[in-house]
Amino acid sequence: MHVFPLHPLMLLACHHRRLRPPPFLRGLAPLKKKKLGLGGTTVEAMLSSLHHHQSSSSSDTDNYNGNKNGSSSNSGGVLAAAVPSARDLVLACADLLQRGDLQAARRAAGVLLSAASPRADAADRLAYHFARALTLRADVKAAAAGRLVAPGLVAAATSSAAALPASSSAYLEFNQIAPFLRFAHLTANQAILDAVEGARRIHILDLDAAHGVQWPPLLQAIAERADPAAGPPEVRITGAGADRDTLLRTGSRLRAFARSIQLPFHFTPLLLSCAATHHQQQVASASTTTTTTSSAAASLELHPDETLAVNCVMFLHKLGGQDELASFLKWVKAMAPAVVTVAERETIGGGFDRIDDLPQRAAVAMDHYSAVFEALEATVPPGSRERLAVEQEVLGREIDAALGASGGRWWRGLERWGAAARAAGFAARPLSAFAVSQARLLLRLHYPSEGYLVQEARGACILGWQTRPLLSVSSWQ
Repeated sequence: MHVFPLHPLMLLACHHRRLRPPPFLRGLAPLKKKKLGLGGTTVEAMLSSLHHHQSSSSSDTDNYNGNKNGSSSNSGGVLAAAVPSARDLVLACADLLQRGDLQAARRAAGVLLSAASPRADAADRLAYHFARALTLRADVKAAAAGRLVAPGLVAAATSSAAALPASSSAYLEFNQIAPFLRFAHLTANQAILDAVEGARRIHILDLDAAHGVQWPPLLQAIAERADPAAGPPEVRITGAGADRDTLLRTGSRLRAFARSIQLPFHFTPLLLSCAATHHQQQVASASTTTTTTSSAAASLELHPDETLAVNCVMFLHKLGGQDELASFLKWVKAMAPAVVTVAERETIGGGFDRIDDLPQRAAVAMDHYSAVFEALEATVPPGSRERLAVEQEVLGREIDAALGASGGRWWRGLERWGAAARAAGFAARPLSAFAVSQARLLLRLHYPSEGYLVQEARGACILGWQTRPLLSVSSWQ
């Protein structure tokens, strides 16, 4: 048995008797982006134009009724050209926030919120959720500036809200109506299954366990391919997440499922702290952390006869800058896992190391989520209750987080994630041809639409909508 120190960046609180105290521890053509420089007068003109357009809609009807022959003092085309698009207003609002003009930023967001609807078409729904996210960020900045709430507490509360998982019903509905989660889980599972073949004891460290929907298919596959003479192997999952009750329920469901297929199974929940200020303090001292008790580090128990797989599905973007990411990956490498699976969002243009400029980040996020909302529009009825719940509880929270204080880390892209993994000593473990064909079969059987595409690139598997890459899955060793 080997006792391995947990990395401080994870801020994990350990709730299991086998963990040593203390109990917590903390391609595609690139899209060129121009730096936005919307001045205050430009934004005010946009807002004035839109307000005028809204207030004059009824009088336009009266003018039409009074001019039967169609004559009018204003051309419809001229009026339409003067009205800013929802995207224009989102980027203008982000620019105002970047420059600290909170009053004007809230006005821009308010115009969007009053004009858009979460129940209309894809463009309207997208605008609504971006306006809501920008309003939230403006409120946080205003509260901090006005000292209504301690700035550190505001940031921590915002980060916590963004990190909390969606309800299990919304999460499962997202799994049903869109392929993103199932694609990531299925492809990562196949990589893990290939890597642990023949192992008698398997340990999976899942760094974002959420509701655990990834694991029943893998447990089933492990049980079904077991040698009848030797019996099935023992599987242990260590699942990390931000909500203790969710993790406990996840563990109970997975244990019940494993019993139903007679698979020896253990689940260890690890609570991931969301306190932003605590995270920043820990990150600052990460390089000097040791395994002594004074470092406030708990320890993860590893067994030499276990085959370890580390699952990083939608996790790495939650880490900080390059130093934090490099430190974390070196910590994982020191555990000598048989495989590390990585799934992260993609964007046109190959990704960015970090986007501190809020207007640019809003533009990149809108490019990504416009494709996601368009995909739902094309494949799910507009009045779908499931679609509304998914957009509000899953995608809406993602957009909140993408425009939040730490959202600039989201858009690194496959090339940059891969470069960080290689710098930490990992080598790419190309996905098998079966994993890629299985992902394509998933789309044909469960999400029949010509818009969804699966491509293999640089040993990874990429899911996109039409010409836009949205999600990549890769594996490393």
